[in-house]
Amino acid sequence: MYAEERQEHILRAARAIGRVDVSELAVELDVAPETIRKDLTALERVGVLRRVHGGAIPVERLGFEPPVAARDVVLTAEKERIAKAAVAELPDEGAVLIDAGTTTARLGDLMPTDRELTVVTNALSLAGRLAAFPNLTVLLLGGRVRGRTLASVDPWALSALSGIYVDLAFLATNGVSVERGLTTPDPAEAAVKTAMVAAARRVVLLADHTKVGRDHFARFAELDAVDLLITDTGLDERTAAELADAGPRVQRV
Repeated sequence: MYAEERQEHILRAARAIGRVDVSELAVELDVAPETIRKDLTALERVGVLRRVHGGAIPVERLGFEPPVAARDVVLTAEKERIAKAAVAELPDEGAVLIDAGTTTARLGDLMPTDRELTVVTNALSLAGRLAAFPNLTVLLLGGRVRGRTLASVDPWALSALSGIYVDLAFLATNGVSVERGLTTPDPAEAAVKTAMVAAARRVVLLADHTKVGRDHFARFAELDAVDLLITDTGLDERTAAELADAGPRVQRV
C-alpha cells in the first residue's frame, strides 16, 4: 500500500470512529508504528487530523473547519468522478450556480465549450478559471470572503442571489444526513447556500461519501430540496437508499 492510500485509509477510519490509535493501525496495515506516526504527522500538516497521545482525531471533532488546501487533497479521485458526472446535468443553454467547494471546484476544468452558459459563483478561484472559457459569462457574487473557504458571503452575496433565478445549482456541503438534512459549520455560508437553493429550478448536490451521516452547526436545506445527489461508490447501497427515500435521486459514481 502506497503512503497516499494508507493515509486516506487512516483519515476515513478517524472520521468513521472518531479516533485512530497508532498501535492498532500498525497491526491492521502491517507497518511499523513509526510509519503510522509519519502518516499522522503528514495528515496533521494538511489540517485534517490533530495528533493526540497515542493516535489522532479528525479536526471536525474539535470544532475546526479544515481550510480549502487541506480538503482539496483528500479523496481526489472520488471528487473528480463526481464532477465528471455532474457535467452531464448541465443544460444546453441558460444559467447555473456553482457553490464554493473542493468538489464543485473541479467543474472549472470540465465545463463544455459547445454551449453558451451564464455561470454565477461565490468561489473566487473558480470564477477566475471559468473566465478563461469564451463561451461562458461568469458572474462573481460579492461580499466578505471567508479565508477558510475562499467563498463570498454576507449581505452583498445574499442580495444578488435574491434577484436571480437559474436553471441549475451545483451545491457543496460539509454534512448530509436523513435526520438533519444539509449542514455546514459557518452560519454565513449556510445563509448563502439557502439562498442558492431558493434561486434554482433544480438542485444537484456534489458530496463524497465521507460527508454522509455527518451533521454540522448550521443547517441550510432539507434533503427533499435536493433533486439529485451525486456521490461516490464509497457510499453503501443501503445508505444511498435511505437518502433517496428522503427526497433526492442518488447517483453513485
